[in-house]
Amino acid sequence: MKRIILSALLFLSCSVYMTAQSGRSVIIGKFSPFNQIGAGVNIHFVTGGEKDLDMIAAAGFKFIRMDFEWQSIERTKGTYNWVAYDELTANLEKRGLGALYILDYSNSLYEESYASKDTITGREQKGTFSPQHTESIVAFARWAAAAAGHFKGRNIIWEIWNEPNITNFWKPKVNVEQYIALAMATSKAIRAVVPNAVIVSGGTSHVTFPFLGALLASGVMEYLDAVSVHPYREGLMSPETAIYDYKKLRGLIDTYSPTGKKNIPIINSEWGYSSNDVDIPLELHAAYAVRMQLADLINNIPLSVWYDWKSLGNGLVSPDLKPKTAYTAIQTMNMQLKGFTFLHRIELNNDDDYVLLFRNDKDEYKISAWTMDQTHSVVMDKNIPKVTGAIAMDGVGNVINLKTEQGWLVLDLNELPQYINLPTGIRIK
Repeated sequence: MKRIILSALLFLSCSVYMTAQSGRSVIIGKFSPFNQIGAGVNIHFVTGGEKDLDMIAAAGFKFIRMDFEWQSIERTKGTYNWVAYDELTANLEKRGLGALYILDYSNSLYEESYASKDTITGREQKGTFSPQHTESIVAFARWAAAAAGHFKGRNIIWEIWNEPNITNFWKPKVNVEQYIALAMATSKAIRAVVPNAVIVSGGTSHVTFPFLGALLASGVMEYLDAVSVHPYREGLMSPETAIYDYKKLRGLIDTYSPTGKKNIPIINSEWGYSSNDVDIPLELHAAYAVRMQLADLINNIPLSVWYDWKSLGNGLVSPDLKPKTAYTAIQTMNMQLKGFTFLHRIELNNDDDYVLLFRNDKDEYKISAWTMDQTHSVVMDKNIPKVTGAIAMDGVGNVINLKTEQGWLVLDLNELPQYINLPTGIRIK
């Protein structure tokens, strides 16, 4: 029953989800044409890193996500030093990459420091209170507006904070009203300076509905272009299971969207799986990296950011920039689906089997296919005409031989999506 419900919800989620809000250039149009892959990756550097950026661009990513740290920019009250982020932004532009900059963290010029014990290690740790007093909220909003003005027209999304719903990032403890005050002041200040700036809410750790419900009901939706979440799964739960969270969140967005501003999208601004923490084999790590993008595409998520770029765990590459299988798999996906628009999921007898149909502006069709089940074969005797001469590629770029059964295409499905170019001239209803 659960599989049947999942399949039904996925098909419902494929309805058109366009948006045009108050004349602003909204994320769907700005970074990724509707129903095309919009892949991003988190990085952890500002200056240097040009070889990293070369590899990110070569993999077909469209943007990066990076902390835009208040404390490092405003070290004297009212004085902003943009030099490091000027360098990063210029380096991104050279490679055709956009930026999702996270307006984040506090500033000891405006908030007091505190000490606490780490709940895991018991060690004392020091921090600065998140902006919660009038002076610091006003200062943060003023700095954010100055940033938007300085980088106006530079292909940037502004995300207000990172994971404000957990104590790791909202200090000393989570307070949704404090975050709402900051988000409201910041978004208003940015709009006053750059009316068409692209602004999204701070991505929540997981999809935490009490926090999100309070935020969306606050009126801040009037100023946002998208709602950002980090839909991490528990353990080895696959990316496809995020449909339940997305469906519920979309209902909340529709409930609290202001009159005249409907279809505000959800973006996934951080999500990954670690090949260390839960002992995911490199092949499954790669499969989940690609399937996160494709599952988000099915669910009308226009931007999907993988966490992380460079690490032993979640990273697509190791610290010495050696590509993992996941890097090659993401690169293959982006190359294979470049210029192709997602049409719909083809219904099969097994709800764990995924066959997605794409088409480009030359009226050429392509399939991406995988399974959540054990490796097995399926006969495409529905929806796809009998074909000869189809060309297939596995998930890491190797050409594979296709089989037919009485003229019908036979797909050998496994956990890593593969890509099938259907013959030119074929017509699919």
